[in-house]
Amino acid sequence: MKLNALKLSVMGLGAAAALMSLPAHAGKTVDAIKARGQLVCGVNTGLAGFSQADSNGAWSGLDVDYCRALAAAMLGDATKVKWVPLNAQQRFTALQSGEIDVLSRNTTNTLTRDASLGLHFVGVNYYDGQGFLVPKGKITSARQLKGATVCVQSGTTTEKNLTDFSRANKLNIKPVVFEKVEAATGAYFSGRCQAYTTDASGLASVRAKEAKDPAAHVILPDLISKEPLGPMVRRGDDEFFAITKWVLNGLVEAEEYGITQANVDQMKTSTDPQIGRMLGATEDLGKHLGLDKEWLARAIKAVGNYGESFERNVGPKTAINLPRGKNNLWSKGGLMYSPPLR
Repeated sequence: MKLNALKLSVMGLGAAAALMSLPAHAGKTVDAIKARGQLVCGVNTGLAGFSQADSNGAWSGLDVDYCRALAAAMLGDATKVKWVPLNAQQRFTALQSGEIDVLSRNTTNTLTRDASLGLHFVGVNYYDGQGFLVPKGKITSARQLKGATVCVQSGTTTEKNLTDFSRANKLNIKPVVFEKVEAATGAYFSGRCQAYTTDASGLASVRAKEAKDPAAHVILPDLISKEPLGPMVRRGDDEFFAITKWVLNGLVEAEEYGITQANVDQMKTSTDPQIGRMLGATEDLGKHLGLDKEWLARAIKAVGNYGESFERNVGPKTAINLPRGKNNLWSKGGLMYSPPLR
């Protein structure tokens, strides 16, 4: 009996090992994307540095780069993306209904959203926090906003956070709520509200894009919430979820190993075993995702590593002028940390 049990155990281990070595099978979302030859990506209607179209209809931003990298990994072409601009109220319904394949639209990961919408958060591509934009002058702290009118967009975590902050600190803040972000910011800059609140990155974007004199407005130092922003996909397609997750991880890992948009081809000859694995030179990690071995190399060549995307879209040399801060690599004091690609 003991011998038979041992044989069965060994057979079980062998079967498990065989299963682990099998390539991933495409899910229905992956099949649909490959059949149409295009990734459908939901983005913001216009948030400079994250997702915004220029006068020629060309999209750019940190969230946009993620979708380009995903298209490059899956379809071999970063331009094979259909952009669907969505406001805060539309975004989840568009993903749930299948109108879009992935939502890459400065969206905060919360328990309620993750557990009750039938959606999965892929990961975090920007660690943020909610702040306040005010005219430069007397107000230097959010706790000085007692009784103030504050412009805010509806259907967001921002609106709920504002109410919680006001109640917890007995500030009696008076929210002035708008469905569209353009209406909220327009009301603030016209003087209808004493402050405007959203994620701090959004405040920097709005100040750079919409203020007649950006220097006349300041972002208060107080952050009243945690806002980990990242892409989302529908539940029920584990294969697509894995791909979306590891493309994001791969861009972060690429920065850690010094793989850039410019040197990715050269780095394929590196003697570093991890770089060889990542770029498909020594191992084929793509087979576990249902992709070829060049998937990550194409993604990096399309948009650069995470740090390059950050610096190009929102970094200190841009009009948005955001420091890396929490969005630096873990090895440099930040929170960006990828599980190993192996």
